[in-house]
Amino acid sequence: MQHRRTALTASALAAGLALTACASGGGSSADGDRLDNGDLSTVSIGVHSGWDEGIAVSALFSEMLEADGYTVESQEADAGVVYTGLTGGDFDVNFDMWLPTTHADYLEQYGDEMEQLGVWYDDAKLTVAVNEDAPITSLDELAENADAFGNRIVGIESGAGLTRITQDEAIPAYGLEDMEFVVSSTPAMLAELQGATDAGENIAVTLWRPHWAYDAYPVRDLEDPEGAMGEAEEIHTVGRTGFTEDYPTLTKLIESFTLTDEQLFSLENRMFNEDGGSDPAASAAAWLEENPDFVTDLKEQAGV
Repeated sequence: MQHRRTALTASALAAGLALTACASGGGSSADGDRLDNGDLSTVSIGVHSGWDEGIAVSALFSEMLEADGYTVESQEADAGVVYTGLTGGDFDVNFDMWLPTTHADYLEQYGDEMEQLGVWYDDAKLTVAVNEDAPITSLDELAENADAFGNRIVGIESGAGLTRITQDEAIPAYGLEDMEFVVSSTPAMLAELQGATDAGENIAVTLWRPHWAYDAYPVRDLEDPEGAMGEAEEIHTVGRTGFTEDYPTLTKLIESFTLTDEQLFSLENRMFNEDGGSDPAASAAAWLEENPDFVTDLKEQAGV
C-alpha cells in the first residue's frame, strides 16, 4: 500500500531516467506480425511495482496469451513510469489503473493519450477488518468493544496511505483515540493476523481490497457508516493510443474480463502467500489449471 499514494512529481522525475530500461514491445498497426485473429503478435505489459493485484492479473493474461501464440513482454516499474511508457508506446497495456481517486492525477495528465479498455474489479477499497466471529460488525461499535480486541488496531507501514487515512479520518470519526494504533509493517500485521487466527482470538487490522488475506484467513470488513475509509474504487485496464485497432481480439477479451472476490483473492493467495511471490507466471499457470473453465468462459463471453 505504500506504493499506492506515490507523488506524481516523484514518478515523473523517475520516468525520464527509467524508461530506457522498460520493455519495448509497443507497436502500431503499421509494424509487427499479426496472428490469425487480427492482433499484433507481440504484447508489452506495464506492471506497477508492488501492486499485487496488477502483478497477478498481468501474469494471468501473460499465461493466457502465450497459450494462444502471442509473445508477451512485461516490465515492473513505478506507476508514473508505467503511464509515461504507456503513452509513449513503450508499453501496450496496463491492468491496474485505480479510479476515480488513486490515479486521478495520471488520468488528468495522460488520459487523452490512453484508451480505456474496461473495468475488471469494482470493490477496491481501504478497510478495517476483523475475524469473522468477532462480536461487532461496524466501526461505530469498535470503541465500546475495544477490550475485546486487546484495545489495539494493528496497522501497516507509517508511510502508507492506509495508515494516514486510519489515523486522520477513521480514528477521530469513530472516537478510537483511546485504542492503541500499532503502526508496523504489512508482514508484521499479517503475522499478528495469523497468530490471532491460530489462537482463536479477536483482532482488528487495517487491510485493503483486493488482498489475498481475504482468502487465507477468516476475516471480514467492518462497516464504515461515516465513509471515513473512503469510497470503493474501480480497477481499470488502459491501453496506449491505437490499442483497439492493433489488438481487436484482445480488446474484446479485456472488455469482458472481470474477477470476483473469490477468484481474485484465491489467485493472489496462491501467488503471494502459498508460492511466496517468487514466480508469478508459474502461480498463474497453476491457478488456471485449478480453474479450467475460466478461459473458456471468458472467450465465450467475449465472442472470440
